[in-house]
Amino acid sequence: MVKDTIVNGCDNAPHRSLYNALGLTAEELQKPLIGIVCSYNEIVPGHMNLDKIADAVKLGVAMAGGTPIMFPAIAVCDGIAMGHEGMKYSLVTRDLIADSTEAMVKAHGFDGLVMIPNCDKNVPGLLMASARLNIPTVFVSGGPMLAGRVGGKKTSLSSMFEAVGAYHAGKIDDAKLNEFECKTCPTCGSCSGMYTANSMNCLTEVLGMGLRGNGTIPAAYSARIQLAKHAGMQIIDLVKKNIRPRDVMTAAAIRNAITADMALGCSTNSMLHLPAIANECGVKFDLEEVNRISEKTPNLCHLAPAGPTYMEDLNEAGGVYAVLKEIASLGLLDTSVMTCTGKTMAENIATAEILDDTVIRRVDNAYSKTGGIAVLKGNLAPDGCVVKRSAVAPEMLVHEGPAKVFESEEEAIDAIHGGKIVAGDVVVIRYEGPAGGPGMREMLNPTSAIQGMGLGASVALITDGRFSGATRGASIGHCSPEAANGGPIAYVKDGDIISINIPAYKIELKVSDEEMAKRRAEMPIKKKENISGYLKRYAAMVSSADKGAIINY
Repeated sequence: MVKDTIVNGCDNAPHRSLYNALGLTAEELQKPLIGIVCSYNEIVPGHMNLDKIADAVKLGVAMAGGTPIMFPAIAVCDGIAMGHEGMKYSLVTRDLIADSTEAMVKAHGFDGLVMIPNCDKNVPGLLMASARLNIPTVFVSGGPMLAGRVGGKKTSLSSMFEAVGAYHAGKIDDAKLNEFECKTCPTCGSCSGMYTANSMNCLTEVLGMGLRGNGTIPAAYSARIQLAKHAGMQIIDLVKKNIRPRDVMTAAAIRNAITADMALGCSTNSMLHLPAIANECGVKFDLEEVNRISEKTPNLCHLAPAGPTYMEDLNEAGGVYAVLKEIASLGLLDTSVMTCTGKTMAENIATAEILDDTVIRRVDNAYSKTGGIAVLKGNLAPDGCVVKRSAVAPEMLVHEGPAKVFESEEEAIDAIHGGKIVAGDVVVIRYEGPAGGPGMREMLNPTSAIQGMGLGASVALITDGRFSGATRGASIGHCSPEAANGGPIAYVKDGDIISINIPAYKIELKVSDEEMAKRRAEMPIKKKENISGYLKRYAAMVSSADKGAIINY
């Protein structure tokens, strides 16, 4: 306990003098000291309510006999950062969050932690930190946004980006675009579809690090405040029982998370974050295993952008636990794993049930017999690339067409809006990988433009960058090795035929080995100029996407 190493005894009198400066009493110092890692700020809609969550957590900690002490974690709003230089600073914050949290905890010492993230990189960043620190920890997110409503239909942020594409195509006017703008994001919370933030908050439940409802109870609901109080209470139990993150996030728990990912239809970004979390847990993450798990895991949910349902609907339908119980019936999960509840997954999901099988389908009526994500390999991506196949139009699961090559996201956007992309094309965007970007920008703008222009069922997109969870269509990211590291994507030319076969997990560039060797000799790798500061350091140290874009120390 902290009180035995930092608080008690004559040698710790200087520490106690500084605790006195904080206004802590002698009685408080004899209780478990709980760090509350809160990502509250006033620029991210998913984080604007986290001060209320933190207050509730602190009450819960105090009610259970602990002393809560809060410190901050940063956050970037991917939606606001989208489509400009700011997106280079999104993925990179995952490691800043993990590193800074490690520094704060190691410097000050805590008996336990309650992590309060919500949006895209905060969740994996804090999960990475929790594994690295390995002291009792529980998570409670800020919760998802309620869906918007335009023209009597539910909407989400992906609808907003696609409306911009429709506007450029002349399909909607200024007034309709403004209606989307004013009604799409009606409350605080992480955006309302199964995007990256909600994917990772749901997978936090599966990993055993968050209480029931962590991923699905809407941010605007009072039940979210109650959940936060229970998280504050639960950390004291975890401290007493000494249940630590690496006791919870085992190899079996990671496999469970991949399986649930397939059933839920999560964001492709989970294929960056789960490997990074596994790395911190000392668990080997085999990208090949993703397809093996996908082959036997039915896809049960089509939440936005894949379908017309939203996080609030998943919550009402029974939440993550109901999905887990349904796929556990097929023997696909190791339900003996320990969780932050102090109970096994089997005990946690025993009373769960599907309350609306139009939102969570039964296994005998699954959307598909295979999972929501596929890893493709071939001569264009020898180390793999990733697609959210549950959000791909059936006619695009197998596609062959000519490449239209762009050296940046901005170039591709101009071409799409300018009508230069036509049915059958395969858009290739390169030099947007972890090192080449640097920062591996999300490509929601070009994918939404393709959808908004009415090309979603006829055009594919391939990039060494990544996608927002809001992306839908034949959008294939994480192409590894990336262009900046001499991957084959660096040598694709306009007009090259690219063959995509998602059911067969294949992606092929129809160019001979001899021609590729010639191109490697003649086409120099392009280097970004004027990279400075943290991005320069990140680019020099980051691994490839297939390894989770982890930092190589």
